[in-house]
Amino acid sequence: MPDIRSDEKLEKRARNVLLFQLSRSMKTKWQLAQILEKREIPVEIAKPLLDRFEEVQLIDDAVFAAAYVRSRVEKGKSSRIIGRELQQKGVDRAVVEEAVSGITREDEEKLVLELGRARWDRLRDLEPDTKYRRVSGFLMRRGFSSSMVSSALREIRSDD
Repeated sequence: MPDIRSDEKLEKRARNVLLFQLSRSMKTKWQLAQILEKREIPVEIAKPLLDRFEEVQLIDDAVFAAAYVRSRVEKGKSSRIIGRELQQKGVDRAVVEEAVSGITREDEEKLVLELGRARWDRLRDLEPDTKYRRVSGFLMRRGFSSSMVSSALREIRSDD
């Protein structure tokens, strides 16, 4: 027969862990489940508690994804990279697609041009081929497509 008091203690501990984590930063339901697992909270206690937190909207993966997209776009990341990062955080594919759907191709083209120009200007003392290679690598690591990067670099070079 399970000890009711120990289950209550575990539930209270799990609730405190969740509240503490959520007070520090937004997290996905999956991330919080991982944290509870590391804290050795049994699944039969963690799952209903996570569901309840979701029900009262303390956990909302869609809101998390929208905020995450905004912050990552501000840091110059492409929708492809942002989508991958969200999936790694346990956000459902449909929620990810909805969140990144607000990023248009025009937005990304503008961003890649802006980032490319800034990096190009910082590397002004280097040879043109070296600058091209470095800026191209920088933009590709940000997740932009090679065609978008090439197009932006052609425009940057023609303005130079």
